[in-house]
Amino acid sequence: MSVARTFTGPAGPFRATVVPPGDKSMSHRALILAGMASGASRLRGLGPGADIASTVWCLRQFGLDIAPAVRPETVVSPGVDGWRAVDTALDAANSGTTVRLLAGAVAARPVTTRFTGDPSLRQRPMRRLIAPLMALGAVVTVSRAGTLPITVTGGPLLGTTVWIPEASAQVRSAFALAAVQADGVSTLDSPPGFRDHTERWLQALGRGARRGDTTFEIHPGPLAPLDLTVPGDPSSAAFLWTAAALRTAEVTTPGVSLNPGRTGLLDVIATMGAGVEATVTGEVLGDPVGTVTVRGPVRTGTRVSGELTVRTLDELPLVGLLGCVAEGETVIADAAELRLKESDRIAGTVRLVSSLGGTVEATPDGFRVVASPLRPGAYYSGGDHRMAMAAATAATAAGTVTVVGMEAAAVSWPAFAETLELMWSSR
Repeated sequence: MSVARTFTGPAGPFRATVVPPGDKSMSHRALILAGMASGASRLRGLGPGADIASTVWCLRQFGLDIAPAVRPETVVSPGVDGWRAVDTALDAANSGTTVRLLAGAVAARPVTTRFTGDPSLRQRPMRRLIAPLMALGAVVTVSRAGTLPITVTGGPLLGTTVWIPEASAQVRSAFALAAVQADGVSTLDSPPGFRDHTERWLQALGRGARRGDTTFEIHPGPLAPLDLTVPGDPSSAAFLWTAAALRTAEVTTPGVSLNPGRTGLLDVIATMGAGVEATVTGEVLGDPVGTVTVRGPVRTGTRVSGELTVRTLDELPLVGLLGCVAEGETVIADAAELRLKESDRIAGTVRLVSSLGGTVEATPDGFRVVASPLRPGAYYSGGDHRMAMAAATAATAAGTVTVVGMEAAAVSWPAFAETLELMWSSR
């Protein structure tokens, strides 16, 4: 049942400091790497969303002790060689990251593992996992449509070299998690722009080495238990940064991941004329962490294409909103991948901007927005967490927006609505 929630934007300028939830991408990886290691790992600050709960649930089916039941912090594992076989299909719900990364993790196990998910996830592409994992020696099958269910039959793997044609962090990570269990060194390469959390972490753990901007070498061997704090999620903070950039406002988010593959939106916001300060204050396994401040509003439209599109992919609907309040035209190109997310986010962005009175049109690989004032309206999320949160954020400039299907935000940030409204009230 869809939940409708009405958001009324701020009456005037606002200034706030907000700590976003633990990074979703890094939480998946921390849990899986901890599960592959032999021993006890301590993980603080895991993301609170339903997607992370899916990874926790699947790992528990493999026999791992993950405690406490709510907001886990401890993972005790016999090591990936000791994971028990699971006879039934593992249901990852809406989490594509869970499926893709675990497909790599189980690729050396001498058993067959099957993954499925909810109706939305069962429409998302999985065929791109086949070639990299089969190059190592696993047997991987998907549906005729190239979607779930996906079946992985593992066994002894041999190190190899692969080229992955998409700048996909999830496919690269799946290959790396399998290759670290192979006999012999492996190398992977792909186009640039991907999030490289897995590779940075494997290098810090002594199981990998960078051999160029996009080439990574995986050194097989056992993984050590982890003891780390997951930094804040820049993909969640992006909604807060966008709110600041939509009008005269200032938002500071301390302790967020500043991985270069995650900061594309900040580059776009700066290009559009808003103030952006990002300061590195530390790191987690070689991954930079820091504080970001955004001061709005944006001034001029821009064009996002190529590698910047890859680095901004999840946040491109937010760029569509920013284009409405910036002078001139904002064009998104090279973003056909947006049609393959939890929903068709090109169509969703066009529908969102149009429903709020903006001027927008879809293109074959993106969309085009012309400056036009946003006005109150309503939007249906279609079950997509990022589109639901983008619609709520739009109230910053539109005044009042009713979001039908706001419950989808629980996939990544259950407390988003309350956090947004509290931020708007800060002075």
